[in-house]
Amino acid sequence: MILCCGEALIDMLPRETKNGEDAFAPYPGGAVFNTAIALGRLGAPSGFFCGLSADLFGDMLRDALSESKVHTGYAPVVQRPCTLAFVKLVDGQATYAFYDEGTALRMMTAADLPKLDDDTSALFFGGISLVGEPCGSAFQALAEREAGRRAIMIDPNIRTSFITDETAYRARIERMVALADIVKVSDEDLHWIMGEGETSALARAMLQKGPKIVCITEGAKGAHGVTAGGEVFVPARKVEVADTVGAGDTFNAGVLAALDGAGALTKDALADLDDRVLTDALSLGVKAAAVTVSRAGANPPWASEL
Repeated sequence: MILCCGEALIDMLPRETKNGEDAFAPYPGGAVFNTAIALGRLGAPSGFFCGLSADLFGDMLRDALSESKVHTGYAPVVQRPCTLAFVKLVDGQATYAFYDEGTALRMMTAADLPKLDDDTSALFFGGISLVGEPCGSAFQALAEREAGRRAIMIDPNIRTSFITDETAYRARIERMVALADIVKVSDEDLHWIMGEGETSALARAMLQKGPKIVCITEGAKGAHGVTAGGEVFVPARKVEVADTVGAGDTFNAGVLAALDGAGALTKDALADLDDRVLTDALSLGVKAAAVTVSRAGANPPWASEL
């Protein structure tokens, strides 16, 4: 099972009433949650770990996970409110206003970390769950505890508007990158972490920090996969874009599902990954993400839709 560890929240998506008034509609979301949903829909064995609220929004999240065949046994029900993210779309690009103080996500601590069964082969981390405290320290502790025996993937999915202590956050990302076997970043995230420079050179510099594979997405251009032995590129599919909510999360799921299906989602296999297997993984990520961006909101495809 691939266990996705991180935020589940409610995206309040912009809508317009019949009277022309601005409104928001609640949809289950969160970067790590979306990846878990996409994995389940692609047919990969998927699980989710984070505290989920006992409120009506928590019920929405649990129902969505179950409907997409995601295991929720590691996700405790807690008596705290759910994180809300109000979304504004500008030319199809999403910006966010988060309401996270005192929530089921934010207040999770290392004491809440689960004991994992042997069937958990890989862990995925990322998103805003690595920003706040105490939850950020808890997720880092889980990665540190498990990195020696399970494959680790991280997608920082950086939201600069959410970062209040940049020094501490950069230190956490540095540590998580060092623990990871796979790091996925957008080209913007790569520059935020590594600074100015050419994409391939920055990716290779990131490899020196510990990961075996760095995947870089470049929106409508496509995705790169960089290893110590080489680099592959898969172009994006041309589709009419509704919005980009959940695109990167779906890409992550496609990569993980393909690697798992190829029997390559182990530490040893990822350390010596064949270019063909990496190309296939990027291809499924790009293919699945193309479906997600073609429809409103984070609505990843089922395997039958590909």
